[in-house]
Amino acid sequence: MIKFDYSGVESNIIGNEHGLNVQEEFNNYREKISQIIADLNQRKDKPGQWLQWMNLGYNEETVWYVKEYASMVEGRFDNLLVLGIGGSALGGLAMTEALLKPYWNYLSNEQRNNYPRIFFLDNIDPDSVNGLLDVLDLKKTLVNVITKSGSTVETMAQYMIVKDRLEQELGDDYRKNIVATTDKQTGILRQLADQEGYKTFVIPDDVGGRFSVFSAVGLLPLALVGIDIDEVVQGIKDIDLALKNMDINNNIAAQNALIHYLLDTQKGKKISVMMPYSSRLRYVPDWFVHLWAESLGKVIDNDGNIVHSGQTPLKAIGATDQYSQMQLYNEGPNDKIINFVRVGEFDNSLEIPKIFEYTGIRYLGGKTINELLDAEADSTKVTLADNSRPTVSIIMPKIDGYHLAQLLYMLEVQTAIAGELYNVNTFNQEGVEQAKNYTYGLMGRSGYEESASEIKNKLDVFNKDTVNV
Repeated sequence: MIKFDYSGVESNIIGNEHGLNVQEEFNNYREKISQIIADLNQRKDKPGQWLQWMNLGYNEETVWYVKEYASMVEGRFDNLLVLGIGGSALGGLAMTEALLKPYWNYLSNEQRNNYPRIFFLDNIDPDSVNGLLDVLDLKKTLVNVITKSGSTVETMAQYMIVKDRLEQELGDDYRKNIVATTDKQTGILRQLADQEGYKTFVIPDDVGGRFSVFSAVGLLPLALVGIDIDEVVQGIKDIDLALKNMDINNNIAAQNALIHYLLDTQKGKKISVMMPYSSRLRYVPDWFVHLWAESLGKVIDNDGNIVHSGQTPLKAIGATDQYSQMQLYNEGPNDKIINFVRVGEFDNSLEIPKIFEYTGIRYLGGKTINELLDAEADSTKVTLADNSRPTVSIIMPKIDGYHLAQLLYMLEVQTAIAGELYNVNTFNQEGVEQAKNYTYGLMGRSGYEESASEIKNKLDVFNKDTVNV
């Protein structure tokens, strides 16, 4: 199982001003945490609570259908193109980058065991979209379009472009190259998929995008490139019982949720940095940033009070960002908590050769890159403590589907518990909706004429202050 180390926030290590007496706080919040965990688990099966993601590890039917489809199309496609944005892409991207062989898309068919290359098109930059479509052989590409509502403007724009190009190249057979992941009954993509005859997978009710990685949203791309999704699901099941434990002393998700909440509200740590020491985990912070920001950044709490809650999440990678961000973290404003993700055992060990014995780098010879990376992480943690900067560490025994699933699921549960501590609605995102409405208006969507008029008037005010040089 993954492990959690909170020693880097202890007041006896970083001082009372910036640290916590962690065990004392666990005792203070023991009853509240117990109530929160019990309440979340009691509500998870109730419609409208948006907690069905807590049951995804037990959805054997979805796993079976995903594996069946992956088996049916195995060997038929050279490429898998995932169309989605936010929660529809970030989880799959984080997991495939971690679990596939490094530089997967550059490997030969034989090195990939004839599984497809995988590409995530998660933005609408015209140069990137056009550039990717120009280099892909669409005839040999399976396209997985993902949006629950079917009205996600970025994803549907991508889909319309790709569908048109596929149809031009394949005629009526283009339908075999598209698989849709969307709502079971409603939405534009569901309507189009039924009309066009695409193979479809369902995003369950009461599962929001940022909590959807263990639904078909994430499991289907994983299975299509040959990742063992049974191992992923088993990892969730094995940690789920521990995260249902109502005793905070035995629940790492509750511990980290409380630590973040107290450091934010009592110690002014308004920023949470996710920093894995592994390039394979480089997209886990992107996924976490979405999860933490959209879930906890709220203007009002559940009692109607204006609170403007939420920490700002940032991403970093060790050891790379020791040379780009750590100066700020050590000597700049003491307003951050650093979340290290450490790997116990890498798949490879790489020795540094004993050369240049006559120079000042001779000490490296005979050591391994693994030892160097661990030394970098340990040194960074201690240096931050020297400067009274709080840190926590999550330790993965190794990078595989089992432990990666535990990491992501623990962070999901942590987020849900933190939302209850902040007393906010963890599962809405009203701060995103206004920009969507304005976009619909600008693009001429029916029913959004008022939004179009409003934003055009406001843009006129902006444009008056534009300076040409």
